[in-house]
Amino acid sequence: MRIAVRIALAGLGLLAVTARVRGQETDTPQTTPQVQQTAQNANEINAVPNRPTLASTAEMVQLGVLEIEYGFEAAKGHQNINGLLKWGAVKNLELWLLNNPIERDVATAGLGDSGVGFKYKLFSQRNARPTVAVLYVATIPTARPALGAGAVAHLVQILASKDFGKHHFDVNEGVQFAGRPQVGGFDRTYFTALSYSCSLRGKWGYTGEIAGFSRLNATTPATMTLLNAATYNVSSRLVLDAGAYFAAYGQLPRITFFAGVTYSIANLYHLHPAHASPKN
Repeated sequence: MRIAVRIALAGLGLLAVTARVRGQETDTPQTTPQVQQTAQNANEINAVPNRPTLASTAEMVQLGVLEIEYGFEAAKGHQNINGLLKWGAVKNLELWLLNNPIERDVATAGLGDSGVGFKYKLFSQRNARPTVAVLYVATIPTARPALGAGAVAHLVQILASKDFGKHHFDVNEGVQFAGRPQVGGFDRTYFTALSYSCSLRGKWGYTGEIAGFSRLNATTPATMTLLNAATYNVSSRLVLDAGAYFAAYGQLPRITFFAGVTYSIANLYHLHPAHASPKN
């Protein structure tokens, strides 16, 4: 719990200080640095990645847009493929479907756990105010006990995101209630993350993060990870990422490499710009 409080205070303090410095900026919300900072027409689709961080952005996919995120992790004794499907069902509401089609730990491999959830945006950033959203995810134990949680879990988080020019910050604070297999009831762990990203030269970008979970129970101690990654905007709809995260402490591999992709597939509502009828 002390770990979570320290990271949260650091993240909120950083947001507050920077907000005071740039408090006179325009009211117009800015897009995240993962998206190219160019003039966009109202109907162009822009990817809104949560990858590659453990933190989730408070920003939303556009109304009607179906977006997919997939990647893999590789470490000593641990590999997986992980995915997230997001859909902007209605204004300010994003529906989630998560799955790990492949999970491997030591000598055991198979299907990983799945999940369903939603993200709801409370309000958008304006002046010094960040974008704020709530996230709920229910873990479905589709994996064998040796690979997954073995029971249903519930995650609730508050997400805050803020842009300062080309610099973007995400702060997450939440709690997870993890079911106890065969015993019943729930253990509780707290999650805190602070991530930073910025645009570099051309289509390249950088992402860094510090994140951690508090102690879950007697057999699962607290963890903390440090992440560094590069991103590349192939287009406004397609973003690639690759990097590694390091275990500061906890029962985790010392270093885990990853790579992935975020792609906005289509607008399922088939929104098109209106054109005036030609006059004879």
